Amino acid sequence: MAEKIKILVVGCGNMGASHATAYHQIDEFEIVGLVSRGQSKAKLNEKLNSNYPLFDDYYQALEETKPDAVCISTYPDTHEEYAVKAFQANAHVFIEKPLADTVLGAQRVIDAAVAANKKLVVGYILRHHPSWIKFIEVAQKMGAPLVMRMNLNQQSHGYMWDVHRSLMESLSPIVDCGVHYIDVMCQMTNAKPLTVSAIGARLTDDIPSDNYNYGQLQIRFDDGSVGWYEAGWGPMISDTAFFVKDVIGPKGCVSIVAKEAGKSGNSDSVESHTKTESLKVHYADIDEQNEFIKKDEWIDLTDEPDHQELCNREQRFFLKAIEQDLNLEKSMQDAINSLQIAIACDESVKTGAVIKL
Repeated sequence: MAEKIKILVVGCGNMGASHATAYHQIDEFEIVGLVSRGQSKAKLNEKLNSNYPLFDDYYQALEETKPDAVCISTYPDTHEEYAVKAFQANAHVFIEKPLADTVLGAQRVIDAAVAANKKLVVGYILRHHPSWIKFIEVAQKMGAPLVMRMNLNQQSHGYMWDVHRSLMESLSPIVDCGVHYIDVMCQMTNAKPLTVSAIGARLTDDIPSDNYNYGQLQIRFDDGSVGWYEAGWGPMISDTAFFVKDVIGPKGCVSIVAKEAGKSGNSDSVESHTKTESLKVHYADIDEQNEFIKKDEWIDLTDEPDHQELCNREQRFFLKAIEQDLNLEKSMQDAINSLQIAIACDESVKTGAVIKL
């Protein structure tokens, strides 16, 4: 029997807890420590009915546990330093998006991974969702240029408003969430992004004065495709039409129709953020009377993993990357690309300028 991969879990909040649960369930992993500054690690131990070693200090944990791999689910302003230290300690890294809070920082993380000859997997969870993979596949068949319309607004309150306020100490919603959907748009078009523009609004004094909790970005691609993405966090955010995933091309359009997940009151549910339920495909073909030739097609998505199963699939991919020595060069470059676009959008909000990429 092969030796288990000893993994250190850093950050035990929402995503960290889900990843730790995946490692707890996957036989090939062995958790050697849980790290957090607060009580989340103890609560996670209790939830898992386990007795994993607990640490307040990441560097101490790294030194004492000597892991084969590190899972980083902390706030983005720690990502670069924690990841680089993990690679210097000869460990593979799974890291939640965004890869870092600057493009240069993200490049330094990738350089450290290459120098250590270790695997770096970034938590782009939609890349492991069969329904989103199908959504991208159908969108690519709609011709070019594409018009891509997406949003994810979250009417956050209670614990999640605490989380979002903490995130906004370093990043805006359109950077933190936007990298997911920018990555999707880039996959749909396979085109080069040329310019971005964005707008934002600060709807509360409860966040840093130089940040905003609502934003909308627009991207232009070199094949004529355009896309927009909207994200807002906070107790004041509307939960009407908070879930829009719609792509239009010359040949028709495809839309995610999440009848349950998209209902009012679900905008703060983590489960609803990735749920698709079904795709509606409309074809633009018309006859001599300009009437449609084809009926709209519904693709019911039977493989609809919940949030935990998606995290399990991410970690099984991380395991595969390590065991089979997968070449992750393209996925690492894609992570830099989506972050660069998102940060350019952030600059556009703050300067009012159209940013050339």
